[in-house]
Amino acid sequence: MILNWIDGFEISVRIENGAAVISANREGFLSLANHLKSLVEEPLGTHIHLDAYNSLEEGSSELIFETI
Repeated sequence: MILNWIDGFEISVRIENGAAVISANREGFLSLANHLKSLVEEPLGTHIHLDAYNSLEEGSSELIFETI
């Protein structure tokens, strides 16, 4: 699967009182929307795994999207 990132994206994820909080600029949310569209076109069980070492801002919690 090819992930289409929009230049200038910023995305961070944190856990706050048991809830995942995703903060992003416009380019970040558009990038995530592109990723989710790509994900639903893949076989069940496919996932996208993002973390601070892979596209999220430093200090972010991991973020995994998976088809079921």
